[in-house]
Amino acid sequence: MNDFRLSSDLCFPRLNSSCKKPTQPHTEAMLIYVLLSTISLITVALNLLVIISIAHFRQLHTPTNLLLLSLAVSDLLVGFVLMPVEIIYIEACWFLGDILCTLYYVVDYVITSASVANMVLISADRYIAICDPLRYPTKVTKTKVQISVCLCWLCSVFYRILLLLDHLQQPGRSNSCFGECVVVINNTAGVVDLVFTFIIPITLIIVLYLRVFVVAVSQARAMRSHIAATQRSGTVTVKKMEMKAARALGIVVVAFLVCFCPYYFPALAGEDTSIDLWLLYFNSCLNPVIYVFFYPWFRKSIKHIITLQILQPGSSEANLM
Repeated sequence: MNDFRLSSDLCFPRLNSSCKKPTQPHTEAMLIYVLLSTISLITVALNLLVIISIAHFRQLHTPTNLLLLSLAVSDLLVGFVLMPVEIIYIEACWFLGDILCTLYYVVDYVITSASVANMVLISADRYIAICDPLRYPTKVTKTKVQISVCLCWLCSVFYRILLLLDHLQQPGRSNSCFGECVVVINNTAGVVDLVFTFIIPITLIIVLYLRVFVVAVSQARAMRSHIAATQRSGTVTVKKMEMKAARALGIVVVAFLVCFCPYYFPALAGEDTSIDLWLLYFNSCLNPVIYVFFYPWFRKSIKHIITLQILQPGSSEANLM
């Protein structure tokens, strides 16, 4: 009888090397499932609205919005792929095998790397728009942004495959028992990953946005000093629009840093990162919420989508600005 009870606590009762099943009170487990499932659904729905909006409405086909589109794709994948797997794995053993476990981590790391790269591109875009506005239209074109986004995703894929090559060649090498899904990289790879996906990108983001902040403040003071009507029109209006976009995207960047940084500190110390991982995932739900509050075009596009006006002929030419 005792042997039966003992074996029933294992992921694979007939294997002595099986992991123990995760155990939590039923009520607590249900609350966790409901909360995290709700976050996952909201993340998918909101980012899908962002993708449809930017892809459908021609007026939104700007270089900056193409970067937001790429970010929304990575956020959508977080809500559609990563969150559901993590939700299932909270109260269950891993029954999908070592190969899918390794592939899951590859996808996870690719999406994370792409999100970081997107944030760097967004920061660089705002830096050029605010600090060098006259040459922005020639420096930052839709073609250049499309190439940059493609390179961002391709480099993320190749970088992560190279980093996890040992695990792809020998899936399950980090698992201590059957029913576990863990990937542990060596110290050298860990240091390389820390430098290229944390230290360098975060430093670039902070430096670029500090520069944007300083220039934006000086431009705001300069605009208040303009008195003549000719000086208050045209260029000043463009600067106001650019700074408004910089402020909104600055909030996106700050939210990203708040959610992203705590993930790396425990991971670097070799501690459990489950809570910090969900904080990182939650950022994917937070981004489109920020757009709702700071981008009138997003609110208008949501109205067009929900009311099915986008199905009407010529809806892609609608004025959302």
